[in-house]
Amino acid sequence: MAKHYGLWAGVVLACGMALPALAQDDAPTADTVVATVNGTEITLGELIILREKLPAQYQALPDDMLFKGLIDQAIQQTALEQSVADTATKRDELWMRTDQRSYLAGKALQAVVQAAVTDEALQKAYDEKYANAPAAKEYNAQHILVDSEEKANELKAQIDGGADFAELAKANSTDTGSAVNGGDLGWFGLGMMVAPFEEAVVAATPGTVTAPVKTDFGWHLIKVNEVRDATKPAIDEVRDELAAEIEQAAVEAHVTGLTGGAEITRPGEGLDPALLRDASLLDK
Repeated sequence: MAKHYGLWAGVVLACGMALPALAQDDAPTADTVVATVNGTEITLGELIILREKLPAQYQALPDDMLFKGLIDQAIQQTALEQSVADTATKRDELWMRTDQRSYLAGKALQAVVQAAVTDEALQKAYDEKYANAPAAKEYNAQHILVDSEEKANELKAQIDGGADFAELAKANSTDTGSAVNGGDLGWFGLGMMVAPFEEAVVAATPGTVTAPVKTDFGWHLIKVNEVRDATKPAIDEVRDELAAEIEQAAVEAHVTGLTGGAEITRPGEGLDPALLRDASLLDK
């Protein structure tokens, strides 16, 4: 478990250099015994798993250093395990059972993901989402943010009368980040602004100033300066994003298929949800 890395990594780092190679007639296998503790065997395969569980920085240590360190770690863990073997509780049993379930579930999903995320699948997803899709729009706009509709209407009247939008933004906008630049928000795409603001921007005619728009931040006057087609990203720029979407879809489909074909009952649905907090049940 991750919270034990510091303890066992310290054991690894404290160890000296390598043991001599094991003298065996046959080539080593995962079942090759590397140590025993009170008759309990520790195998080479277990050391390999212990190494895989180490954080990346410790996995990068020289093999000769890791080998002795991991043998010592396994010996110490086995001795500790044996010291409490007769006191194992229901809680201990359930921890081990849920850890096993989680590990095997992860293994099942790993295979699904590896099969789903291929170059062909990535290209298909890219074509559907970007290459063959209509170009998204980007907007360049300014705004003035004030705390009341009355104040927004007063400023709108001044703008309609010829006042400069940028100067009014500098003098009145409570969005100090954009106010210093005359309310300039730069270029932005859909999904980057809150819904009422975005809807007003999309509906606006470039060069005009909207009526006051209310959001959770206050009241806005918005001037859309320009609209353009957004540049479509190259596939390498969105590869991780597409892979994540493919993974999620594949996992959902696989889990839905498995659970849909399984015989499932839910006799516990009528229980009080507060029982989740009753850890004393584990001691009974």
